[in-house]
Amino acid sequence: MALFGKKDNSREEGQGGPLSKRGSAALAKAGAPLTIGGLEEKLLKMFPASQAEEWDRTGLLVGERGLAVTGVAVALDPTVEAIREAAAMGANVLLTHHPAYLAAPDQFSPEPSVALSPGAGVWEAVRSRVALMNLHTALDVSPQAAQMLPNMLGLSFTGTFAEPLPGEKKLGYGQICELRPADKGTDLAHFAARATAVFKRQPRVWGAPDAKVSRVVTATGSLGPVGRAALAAGCDCIVCGEVRYHDALDLSRAGVAIVELGHDVSELGLAAVLAEACQQAGVPEEAITVLNQSENWWLPENIRL
Repeated sequence: MALFGKKDNSREEGQGGPLSKRGSAALAKAGAPLTIGGLEEKLLKMFPASQAEEWDRTGLLVGERGLAVTGVAVALDPTVEAIREAAAMGANVLLTHHPAYLAAPDQFSPEPSVALSPGAGVWEAVRSRVALMNLHTALDVSPQAAQMLPNMLGLSFTGTFAEPLPGEKKLGYGQICELRPADKGTDLAHFAARATAVFKRQPRVWGAPDAKVSRVVTATGSLGPVGRAALAAGCDCIVCGEVRYHDALDLSRAGVAIVELGHDVSELGLAAVLAEACQQAGVPEEAITVLNQSENWWLPENIRL
């Protein structure tokens, strides 16, 4: 799916899943092999763990640092299914945005979901010899991630706020954007329609359809305190993954429209950012596959009964 990373043709070509590239041969031809630990080290130079939230898990959670990388699968979530798909295509690293766990699992068994066993993903990763690595909030606050939603929506990015570290002006949650000159005068109904066209999902929209959109804040995942910061900054529209009901109610009554994409929808594009980071770290492009996780849920109106 080109929108969320490198184009994946495996579903269309009947190859049995969203995995089509095997990278072991390309990596083997390189000089000194890139190890799992070496890949982690290079990625953490781009997205330092010191810039992640204190409660977060960052870097390698499961795996052997000394093993050579045979291929990297990239995804939003390290589900058991994603781990199995990574192994099936010959990748021994699954790099994700979200971590496999925050609190350490207290029970491990071979189940299809962590809802059945908290350590089901760890079990499958060890069984399949697939290392689990994630960057999460270190990626969230990065300059690379800050450009993702504005670029996809055709907005002009002007800066970030909610700085996680003192003096780090380029790091933060929430991106302040302006509509481009050709789009001046766009109303909320047309702006929300643009989001639908870009993400192929219908967002939930708070605000009057004819309200004019000029200054926009984008925020992946949960909106949190970025909502009040957007209000204080004089923004008239927020594009986010998800927002609490009372926050959305209060902000929309204060004149700030909200285009709520869905948590995963707002972050699927980060898989492409991670894939690009892997390539910069020395993994050949042909050894990187972005897994399609855009079909976890559906809307009833899309189904004709």
